Amino acid sequence: QVQLQESGGGSVQSGGSLRLSCTAVGNTYRSKCMGWFRQAPEGEREGVATIDSVGSTSYGNFAKGRFTISQDNAKSTVYLEMNSLKPEDTGMYYCSTLPAGSWYTCSNARNLVFGHTGQGTQVTVSS
Repeated sequence: QVQLQESGGGSVQSGGSLRLSCTAVGNTYRSKCMGWFRQAPEGEREGVATIDSVGSTSYGNFAKGRFTISQDNAKSTVYLEMNSLKPEDTGMYYCSTLPAGSWYTCSNARNLVFGHTGQGTQVTVSS
């Protein structure tokens, strides 16, 4: 079974940057897309970004212009570059993948909550 290993979370001040990484290990399988969703303390889950096998991307509205998702297919790794971070970006960030047979589309990043998900990495942005 595939496992998703996330890294890169941490604490930064408002306006700072972080880069998250997610590597799929084990029995990798063809996925429709990979990406990230997040959950703030006592908040709902929000789709952050997705990227599919040909590099097409989709972002949550709050992420557009500040976050960039990319991938290295050879390393089965997806990256999330986050710039101009705000305190409201604080939360647990989860890497997730939708399998090729999933009913859910990659055009809405929130659909990643229905995929195979990693343990998450904490992002804390202080004002």
